[in-house]
Amino acid sequence: GIKGALDGRTKVIFIASPNNPTGNVIEEQELMELVDTGTIVVIDEAYFEFHGVTMASLVPAHRNLIVLRTFSKWAGLAGFRIGYGVFPVEIADYMMKIKQPYNVNIAAEVAVLASLGDIDYLRGNVQKITIERERLFTKLKELGWLKPYPSEANFILCVMLQRNAEEIWRQLWQRGIFIRYFDTPRLKDYLRITVGKPEDNDALIKALKEIC
Repeated sequence: GIKGALDGRTKVIFIASPNNPTGNVIEEQELMELVDTGTIVVIDEAYFEFHGVTMASLVPAHRNLIVLRTFSKWAGLAGFRIGYGVFPVEIADYMMKIKQPYNVNIAAEVAVLASLGDIDYLRGNVQKITIERERLFTKLKELGWLKPYPSEANFILCVMLQRNAEEIWRQLWQRGIFIRYFDTPRLKDYLRITVGKPEDNDALIKALKEIC
């Protein structure tokens, strides 16, 4: 595990929770075991809104725990590169000393304020996605030739049991359906599917049945 991999060279531990591309999360007990090592632990909660459980409330009690958030996923502001962090005061003071003077542009500020002003609508979209995620998971599982992994994010990772992942990705691409194929050794048999609207997910399932 992560704790066993730590050595004298380790300065910071970064953990994505929910993780990308698996969609799984770290439990509080696991996190505390890492925090107790004294090493700075950074939790990237980019997909937190699709999970609903955060570690941010633990930050005030731990000098070495940081939680990062973004507006890229739940608010759809990926192009603006805007986010925020929950820091221990001591670390926040250091960050303020070294940050660039104009690290957030005006367009991003306007977009964030507009998002916060329409937060009920955006939260409603998140709820729709999480509900649709469970329906899509069931539909994918019923196919039989792939295995979807439970996810707490806005996507589902699937491992191919009887088919070639790259070929499935290519045939979907030819049909105008775009999912994520990982051209890396550890993930070469996997596909990551972002949860879309019900009609989009239905089109995906229909195409997968036609392909296989």
